[in-house]
Amino acid sequence: MVIRRLPRYFRYLSDLHAAGVERISSTELSRKMHVTASQIRHDLNCFGGFGQQGYGYNVEQLHKAIGDILGLSRHYKLIIIGAGNLGHALANYAGFVRRGFRLVGMFDIDPDVVGKTVQGVTVEHMDALEAFCKREKPEIAVLTVSKPAAVEVANRLPGLGIRGIWNFSFMELTPPEGIYVENVHLSDSLMTLSQHITANSEITQ
Repeated sequence: MVIRRLPRYFRYLSDLHAAGVERISSTELSRKMHVTASQIRHDLNCFGGFGQQGYGYNVEQLHKAIGDILGLSRHYKLIIIGAGNLGHALANYAGFVRRGFRLVGMFDIDPDVVGKTVQGVTVEHMDALEAFCKREKPEIAVLTVSKPAAVEVANRLPGLGIRGIWNFSFMELTPPEGIYVENVHLSDSLMTLSQHITANSEITQ
């Protein structure tokens, strides 16, 4: 799916822009990204095309255009539900701010966690979730809760202004009405890596 590749284009273009590269051809970009030049041209043409024959792509303009398509030209407020190790790690991820995502709240039910401060945000009890959302109007909820709690938490979000759920609960959530869910399974990536290593080992034996 094209939309799945756009963040990768955006990352590479971010590096090129930071390095002062002004323009790049689809062939040059393909060598860096290990994606065929025809695939790159096809993907970008889905959004109207941005290059000029014989010139290539203006890195700054393409970077901005893809950022706009991804919705990064606006800012989002997000909350993290589940302030354990993974919740803490995500809260400390500097990429949120660079991409226009601002952490405004964290929630948990563990009395040993509630009241602690992470990146300037005080962890609140889940009982305060509804009142907080009504006041601060976050649009994205990041779930790092356990499997059993994931469905219960997701069912509380409709009507609170949450428009998207970034789900790390290891449970495939069915999107509540009016909310988009991005299910993240970290182990899938590791198993894919394992398969590549296994396949390569069989070839070289």
